[in-house]
Amino acid sequence: MAKSNVQKFKVVESEIKEKLVSLNRVAKVTKGGRTFSFAAVVVAGDGKGRVGQGLGKARDVSEAITKGIADAKKNMITVPIVKGSIPHAQKGKYGAGKVLIRPASEGTGVIAGGAMRAVLEIAGIHNVLAKSMGSSNPHNVVKATIDALSKLRGAKEIAHQRGLTLEQVYNG
Repeated sequence: MAKSNVQKFKVVESEIKEKLVSLNRVAKVTKGGRTFSFAAVVVAGDGKGRVGQGLGKARDVSEAITKGIADAKKNMITVPIVKGSIPHAQKGKYGAGKVLIRPASEGTGVIAGGAMRAVLEIAGIHNVLAKSMGSSNPHNVVKATIDALSKLRGAKEIAHQRGLTLEQVYNG
């Protein structure tokens, strides 16, 4: 049997950063009193274009966060990054959460609100203009941001789809 030259890219665990976006305490009222549980929304990424989001639910805060991190690592996507920004403007939607992300020039920074900021920073995007329009629920905003990032296409991908070279795409 011949060895294949295909290398599997595996993100090293130490490179992945996690960020807690939202922690929600939920009370269930029973005959014996209230039972509290926690829901944690977490984003994880390597800062080089890979990002994922996860939801963890448990009776304990630390256990909910751990479950959220594990879920985020399972649901990672790759984002094309061009000079620290995104290649083009894109809208994302999840439920009532709607977001708009636009590329920005060098030195602009991440101009985005709470939940979106966490996703964009963990993905490794340094210059971007973002607006959340619609629901401010962190669950929906994070999922809408991930939706917008997953729709982004790089120049190489567009050239491949059109059957052209990179120079032909750039020069029209």
